[in-house]
Amino acid sequence: MRCAAIVRGRNAGLPGACRHSVRAGRKTRYPVGRGAAPHAQRARRAPALTAFVDTNARASGALACGERLLLTDLVLAECVYVLESYYEVKRANVAELMRSAIALSTIQTIDPAVLLRALEVYEFDRVDFAEAYLVAQAEATGVNEVLSFDRSIDKIETVTRREP
Repeated sequence: MRCAAIVRGRNAGLPGACRHSVRAGRKTRYPVGRGAAPHAQRARRAPALTAFVDTNARASGALACGERLLLTDLVLAECVYVLESYYEVKRANVAELMRSAIALSTIQTIDPAVLLRALEVYEFDRVDFAEAYLVAQAEATGVNEVLSFDRSIDKIETVTRREP
């Protein structure tokens, strides 16, 4: 996954005292099920992708040795965007990949229930992840109302959308 670059740092005050955080960055991309992207398009990306194999190996090593990593909500949103847009991964597969990342024992999130609900709304109600996240937060906080110009939220029965 593109999101597996490790950034050293202290995260005091977080549950489980994570020693690392997960960061998504342009230079950390490597292929993950890019699906039916044209061969020429993949070929253009190959040099950039292979140039960062060392970064990916370190990230995989950190996951394999059981180090605790923090996956922030914002980074997960960026992962969703990059997988769907850059790698052309289908929505259902993106949601599955992100649920798998959240389920890893070495990955920690601030509020996994909200992220899982956002992924559910994103996948099944077919709204952009940003709007799905707003819906999940509105439900979790009991606000149940979202100010947005995006009418796709109207499909969600658990929240009410109001235009600002």
